[in-house]
Amino acid sequence: MVDQAARLRQLVDKSEYEAQRAEPVSPPSLSAMGPRVIAITSGKGGVGKTNIAVNLAIALGQAGQRVLVIDADLGMANVDVILGSMSKKHLLNLLEQGTELKDVLMNGPYGVRYISGGSGIEKAADFTYEERQRLIQKLTACGQMADIILIDTGAGLGKNVMDFILAADEVLLVTTPEPTALTDAYAVLKAYSMYAAQKNIKLIVNRVYDETESREVVVKLQQTSQRFLQMNIDCLGYVFEDSAVMKSVRQQQPFLAAHPNSIASRCIQGLVNSILYGSKMTVKRGWKGFLRQIFNFAH
Repeated sequence: MVDQAARLRQLVDKSEYEAQRAEPVSPPSLSAMGPRVIAITSGKGGVGKTNIAVNLAIALGQAGQRVLVIDADLGMANVDVILGSMSKKHLLNLLEQGTELKDVLMNGPYGVRYISGGSGIEKAADFTYEERQRLIQKLTACGQMADIILIDTGAGLGKNVMDFILAADEVLLVTTPEPTALTDAYAVLKAYSMYAAQKNIKLIVNRVYDETESREVVVKLQQTSQRFLQMNIDCLGYVFEDSAVMKSVRQQQPFLAAHPNSIASRCIQGLVNSILYGSKMTVKRGWKGFLRQIFNFAH
């Protein structure tokens, strides 16, 4: 699995020579490192992973970053759905002779550039060696197009999901406070702790009602991870429960675009500040926000 992850890592920027070097080297300058490759994943579906990925892409673009989203949830074109867009070609069309990167790269709405994972693809992960080489060759140019590449993986512990997680520089694990989501998030942490050569994973707690609830979730996962996996994990931040999110999903619009002043949108901006500058999130719902949230949910 680790060998396969190393090859997949090459899909975005690394050369054969870099991937096969065994001796340690000094970190290159930031300009020479290429894009940050961030996998966004979750233990179970329905926790808002893709929604967060798309809105992060918009906010990062607004912050001056060149962003590319790769929908690696093969078979589920959820990035298309959230953007209200439609792709004629998807990631696996690159396996076809005559299909090039420009044919699958979408300049989507709200400034989001992305490659769709397609819909209804079967046997998506069973690539031959020749097919992998073809994908590597065609996707290499992505490294010159972006400062940050967001990989929206599938949910769970499937082989394809783990490959992308292990191949990324950084991993953002999205969960909610629900017990099933926490259990599945821990399963991802366990697998990651076993196979990741260099561990760099952070939590995003979605759909929380206040900062205290987010902190409780984080502490629970941190303590469990430290005790049983001997792995420390940090929290990137949280996203408050917000009726604007569901409204935007129904409208097939990212909530950052449809409701830029919503509490969820402010949380996304906080996450972006954490990603770019390492700053701690300080988004507060406040009393007015609390009242607005309570009465909005009555409708």
